[in-house]
Amino acid sequence: MNGTAALVALVHESLKLGDDESIVNHLRVGLCELILKGDAELPADVFACHVDRYARRLLHRDDERGFSIVAMAWGPGQGTSLHDHSGMWCVEGVWKGSIEVQQYELLEQRDARFRFERRGFLRAGTGSAGCLIPPYEYHLIRNPTMAPAGSVHIYGGNMTSCGVFDPTDRIGWFTRQDKALTLDL
Repeated sequence: MNGTAALVALVHESLKLGDDESIVNHLRVGLCELILKGDAELPADVFACHVDRYARRLLHRDDERGFSIVAMAWGPGQGTSLHDHSGMWCVEGVWKGSIEVQQYELLEQRDARFRFERRGFLRAGTGSAGCLIPPYEYHLIRNPTMAPAGSVHIYGGNMTSCGVFDPTDRIGWFTRQDKALTLDL
């Protein structure tokens, strides 16, 4: 079965539930089942890695219903900086390989400085999925292995930018920069 069509059908079904928490929980469970069944195939090239950074490839965008689906390819050791999701919910599923997710909680903001504390940590393998609902959206992701990894991210909108947080000289404090997110072909 076409994996993109199966993902779109899952999102349409989930959106009928109405509230963000119900939507993301239904998506998380459904995404795990879809991946573990193994009968929903995505084009192999969506998980082609870049040498120097992770890759983002659009699988589907629905502006009318307000969601997008992006495949990400993670080479060995590649990952993100601490970032947010610009206030939108997200469900992230590991399609192949393994990724680590380190969550953070925003404790305080003073002008352009933000203080975070590490919270949950998860190492997820193929068929695992997690979700983020603002204001609990701060995290970083990385591939901790020497093998490529691939993940699918379903966003409650079209995520074209996010906030990236850079550490300051004070432990736990960061400054925020807007980062435009690009898509790879």
